[in-house]
Amino acid sequence: MPTFQSNPINPSPLQSTLRRYPALFGIPLVLIVVGASFGLQPLTQTRYDLQAQKVKQLSQEEALRLDKSKKKFDIREEYYKLNAITEQDWEQKRIARPKDVPEWGVPPTRPDVFPDQVLESKR
Repeated sequence: MPTFQSNPINPSPLQSTLRRYPALFGIPLVLIVVGASFGLQPLTQTRYDLQAQKVKQLSQEEALRLDKSKKKFDIREEYYKLNAITEQDWEQKRIARPKDVPEWGVPPTRPDVFPDQVLESKR
């Protein structure tokens, strides 16, 4: 039994030309992609410039705010603050242990059934 032909009965002239010369479709596509990349470059650069300008404005504002609220550092003041924290009244208290718990905690228990025995019993 013969196979069917892959060629259509009435091919369009455009289809037959593209089949003969695939570069007629590929070259314009590549040119459009590369041209769009170069065409969008100024827009992208503008975007990054505006973002950099925003960041620069924020950093200047933050610098101005920090200068106003900046407090002079004094090592003696920090020393007294730390001393005040350590001198708070506190006391260690031991909590009562639950019943049947030894002083050093509960030792691990040994299982009655090992994993190998469980697998053998399922067989």
